[in-house]
Amino acid sequence: MRHGVKGKILGRKKEPREMMLRNLASSILIYEKIKTTKAKAKAVKPLVEKMITVAKKGDLTARRRLIEILPQKMAVKKAMEVLAERYKDRKGGYARIVKLGVRQGDGAEMAVIELV
Repeated sequence: MRHGVKGKILGRKKEPREMMLRNLASSILIYEKIKTTKAKAKAVKPLVEKMITVAKKGDLTARRRLIEILPQKMAVKKAMEVLAERYKDRKGGYARIVKLGVRQGDGAEMAVIELV
């Protein structure tokens, strides 16, 4: 039984699910807007917001924490240099999810997750 266990499984085992979420977070940080399923968007939003909060610290430890989690170097660079500066006065809520409807092929609920 999964009583009190947080997080979505998304039909994958632990390692592939974590890597998928890390890749999605990197894509959001690089492109600032991606189209995905609603479930994936809801699962990756807290990760993206934590990455921006870490980047706002701006020190070497923050950079190393981002490198540890994000697979793309460009995402780390953009988070530290561009996004940290943009959100320095904002306390949270860096991402928004906009629902788009259902996907034609399988009926999955689609959404756009974008940085505010």
